[in-house]
Amino acid sequence: MPVTSQLLRGLPRAKVFATSLLPCQHHQSHIGSIPALPAPRGSSHTWLRHQAGRCYQTSSVLHNYILTPPQVNSILKANEYSFKVPEFDGKNVSSVMGFESNQLPANAPIEDRRSAATCLQTRGMLLGVFDGHAGCACAQALSERLFYYIAVSLLPHDTLCELEAAVEAGRALSPILQWCKHPNDYFSREAQRLYFNSLRTYWQELIDLTSPGEVPDTREALLNAFKRLDSDISLEAQVGDSSAFLHYWVLRVAFSGATACVAHIDGPDLFIANAGDARAVLGVQEEDGSFSALTLSNDHNAQNETEVARIRGEHPQSERKTVIRQDRLLGLLMPFRAFGDVKFKWSIELQKRVLESGPDQLHENEHTKFIPPNYHTPPYLTAEPEITYHRLRPQDRFLVIGSDGLWETLHRQEVIRIVGEYLTGVHQRQPLKVGGYKVTLGQMQGLLEERKARMSSAFEDQNSATHLMRHAVGNNEFGTVDHERLSKMLSLPEELARMYRDDITIIVTQFNPHVIGVQRQEEQP
Repeated sequence: MPVTSQLLRGLPRAKVFATSLLPCQHHQSHIGSIPALPAPRGSSHTWLRHQAGRCYQTSSVLHNYILTPPQVNSILKANEYSFKVPEFDGKNVSSVMGFESNQLPANAPIEDRRSAATCLQTRGMLLGVFDGHAGCACAQALSERLFYYIAVSLLPHDTLCELEAAVEAGRALSPILQWCKHPNDYFSREAQRLYFNSLRTYWQELIDLTSPGEVPDTREALLNAFKRLDSDISLEAQVGDSSAFLHYWVLRVAFSGATACVAHIDGPDLFIANAGDARAVLGVQEEDGSFSALTLSNDHNAQNETEVARIRGEHPQSERKTVIRQDRLLGLLMPFRAFGDVKFKWSIELQKRVLESGPDQLHENEHTKFIPPNYHTPPYLTAEPEITYHRLRPQDRFLVIGSDGLWETLHRQEVIRIVGEYLTGVHQRQPLKVGGYKVTLGQMQGLLEERKARMSSAFEDQNSATHLMRHAVGNNEFGTVDHERLSKMLSLPEELARMYRDDITIIVTQFNPHVIGVQRQEEQP
């Protein structure tokens, strides 16, 4: 077995654009009255979205149709995944009880990706959400590659030397990661050799930069892994490949983009590495049983004043008014940190040279045909992550990592309340919301009866991420899941779905408070 296959063995196989990654076509029935839906959302990450210029004849194509509850469940559960961590794996007990994840497409194919794996050498667990834009290629590459870069960055010098010696001698390699993957989570067989060669070059350099007995620092490992993978994505696109398929693929990866939010959990130590506007929020259980939200990442966009100041400080005063326009980088890109997106990183000369030597298919891609306006002092974009550390406590019950499609629809405190009630089975009764509407006593009675019915059936989902997704898509103005609204949102045709919501990816990780309490006690002097 080739060394590449040994290192990356056990990965699912599928076509690059497998139909399983597409929204369920047979569920995309036309819907009824649009006024029941929220106002159309603004265009998100993607540069040069042309949707605003389209004219949708909604009145002539939309018909009354409501999905049945089984049809709704079929759509919501199509990509759900759950994993329970063994209580004792022969080496230690884990602070993580398990995790549950799910994805709901708005784009076709979905541009979000997710990954989860255990570092077999260090026992740390990695969980990540990758939100792609201008296509899914960059997010796909991150879902396959970033965890390997992190795992290699965490390996001690001697282990790196053993890896290199095994490759040199053609011996079997010890696996680095144990993946937890849904069958729809694709891995590219064609690109494995290319990915392996870049990873090997990275660990060879780490061997030269480290010393025997040196213990890697987790913060530095995460930082270096993000930056190095983004550098490799850029370099691979510049060098190209003798294979026409791979040449086109590495260019697609580089010219598209993706944000990344990754958690590394090892015992009571929780690190979040974030680049972009996905988000990680901790669910903390208070003494009265209620749940509060502790945000562990910062959004890198125009709402973050520190990010705005950082970007303006990296460019001349003459660009102060143009570097961020209409809350977007150069007036085009909403996240201020991302992988790929070489249109915001390379010089104009390099972009032209790579495109001229690239395959003809690349010229058909609308995202490669333009130079951003006011493009004077690149790079304007970085994949350098912001690292947050949190020492887990027994009251820290779960972590929610979600793409911005989740946080656009629900406030973080509401997200934590919904998940906390689901996991504990205890409802914290909130004051009944009427959102400023005038309601009659009869309507109020109806709302109370609906709440009662909802409480009796609230936990029909077997997956906390699915349960949260149901609320994210189906919540009405009263804070309850409305089946008719949920049905209409899920049955929007492709050309409309992206106008009303984004792709949504959620990972809910549940912690073991008893293990965390013991670990903290053992580490105290």
